[in-house]
Amino acid sequence: MTTKRKVKAEDLFNISSVTDPRYSPNCSEALFINTELNEQDNKYVSNLYHIDVESNRVSQWTFGDSQVSNPRWSPNGKSIIFLSNRDDKKKQLYMMSRFGGEAKKLTDEDEGVSRVEFSPDGKRIILQTSVKEDELNKPDQDDDSESDNLPKPTVINRMKYKADGAGVIEKKYQVIKFLELESEKVEIVKQGEQNFMFQTWVNDTQIIYSTDDSDDDDFNFNHESYLFNLKSKTDLKLFTEEGYASGFTVSPNGEHLLFAHMGRTYENATHAELYAYHISSGVTACLTEAFDAPVGDFLVADTQQQTVLRSCKWVSNEEFYFPVSNQGNVVLYYGHIDGSLYPAINERLHVYGFDIDAGEQKALLTISKPTNPSELYELELTTGNLTQLTAFNETFMEEVEIVEPEPISYHSYDDWKVHGWFMKPAGFDEDENYPMVVNIHGGPHAFYGNSFFHEMQYIASNGYAVLYVNPRGSHSYSQEFVDAVRGDYGNGDYQDIMSGVDYVLRQYDWIDENRLGVTGGSYGGFMTNWIVGHTDRFKAAVTQRSISNWISFRGVSDIGYYFNDWQIKADFNDLNKMWKHSPIAYVDEIKTPIKIIHNEHDFRCPIEQAEQLYVALKYQKKETEFVRFPESDHNLSRTGKPNLRIERLNHIVSWFDQYLKK
Repeated sequence: MTTKRKVKAEDLFNISSVTDPRYSPNCSEALFINTELNEQDNKYVSNLYHIDVESNRVSQWTFGDSQVSNPRWSPNGKSIIFLSNRDDKKKQLYMMSRFGGEAKKLTDEDEGVSRVEFSPDGKRIILQTSVKEDELNKPDQDDDSESDNLPKPTVINRMKYKADGAGVIEKKYQVIKFLELESEKVEIVKQGEQNFMFQTWVNDTQIIYSTDDSDDDDFNFNHESYLFNLKSKTDLKLFTEEGYASGFTVSPNGEHLLFAHMGRTYENATHAELYAYHISSGVTACLTEAFDAPVGDFLVADTQQQTVLRSCKWVSNEEFYFPVSNQGNVVLYYGHIDGSLYPAINERLHVYGFDIDAGEQKALLTISKPTNPSELYELELTTGNLTQLTAFNETFMEEVEIVEPEPISYHSYDDWKVHGWFMKPAGFDEDENYPMVVNIHGGPHAFYGNSFFHEMQYIASNGYAVLYVNPRGSHSYSQEFVDAVRGDYGNGDYQDIMSGVDYVLRQYDWIDENRLGVTGGSYGGFMTNWIVGHTDRFKAAVTQRSISNWISFRGVSDIGYYFNDWQIKADFNDLNKMWKHSPIAYVDEIKTPIKIIHNEHDFRCPIEQAEQLYVALKYQKKETEFVRFPESDHNLSRTGKPNLRIERLNHIVSWFDQYLKK
């Protein structure tokens, strides 16, 4: 029997991500995207793949070292459109024949194209793009002035002037355009000093769009949705409840719209719901009102790339399917317009893309499981039978020892039930004692689940037990549970995590309680900082892209000015409460050696949060180290430059090795 090797940090280059399955109009074939990390060029590469549904034969349809996304069939099935950056820094629209040949570039938008959809008659393509504010009313002109190359100051007059992943931003507005295929002429449909977001075609003469028009851009957290008649150029306002409506889709008979809506009742902790809108009567109904779990995917993982998950998909004029985050899973549910709901699949897994063949009662799903990063599956909707169709990660899985996470549940200090996962070290020997690392997710309204997590596997491969749990505040549970962290950071959530530590120590006597480590990023970084300021039980800690000071966070984060109000429930003048919940307030109590990892282009949790903590620790002569990652934003661990993702993983494990290994 061949001994399998341990998972390495560099295995990120051996893992594929399969996403966005799309049946052809007759459902005899389908398209999907496969993304891989290119080690030589240190970048992400994605290409278009095809599968013959009857034979399950898979073939690659585009090649190269660029990125491809948004594959769509024409209504007659003869053409395919997609977005790619193959000839441009920004993604543009391309079209190719179903029967082969080179793809043709159809757009040259200055700001690129972010989404495309065929009209029902196949004669037009909707384009979602953007335009800079100063270009909105600017006449077309050529300006070769050298002054354009000189540095210029940025004038700022709003609080939403920067964004993680973009930095300080030029003011841009989302625009909806048409491309007439016969003439290749582009026409503006909706444009102005607001963002127009295309939602769906209703028929050849009507579309649904959303807009964020407001008198107060800084505190505008609502979208309005409209039915727009392309001939008469008239708008009909649809849903009016506060929040965001998205993922609109029209029933086959054109009578109903389904859409997901996230309200404002609990701010960003509010469950997303599924709504139905009757077009002729204007009656709106929430279909998941009694369903205490959020619609959509809120699971956090590190191997899926370019995920696209529909909010819902009709299979008849009354029936549909939609995704739900529930009890650590993301699964597919069946629904009926009368309000009937039940799971279409009942397994421990993470569905992050799907399409439905209503005629054959089958579905294509992109799925990740705790021991399988990503593949395309077929689901028989009538029986629940699940069949794997692709094997992109087969070689990787055959080579390495993958540890299967064990689901656990326990009761916290106040008897609330908490859910999590526990991993034994790779190569586990029951006669040995092992250290354990606790890994805490961000959000706080994300959640860990039954999905493959390379980072967890890598830590386990280096001889550590791994514990990761969903403390209160995590999604996929009740609305009460997800809301419970707001205004209470560092109390119930902290005790949920520590109760999990106590639980596994009681269950497994081979864990060395004197060799415990803790790490986490974003909210998980906040909690790591908080933990070491409130207990000495951990002998090493790695805090990543963390929050240390809520007072300064309010003014430096791209979301700080409202996030503090929503999450800490402290307004601008409530310095005492912000300081009470700030880990840096407890720096005197920190005795745990702590490595601080932060990303220099992080605008969500800016690097000054790490700088404050580092200086405070060094000032007191405490054991610490500060690692700054260049060219990296808040999402380094998931979508950052591949070599830096690997460096990050090695920094985490080396710190634990230094303090936790015998």
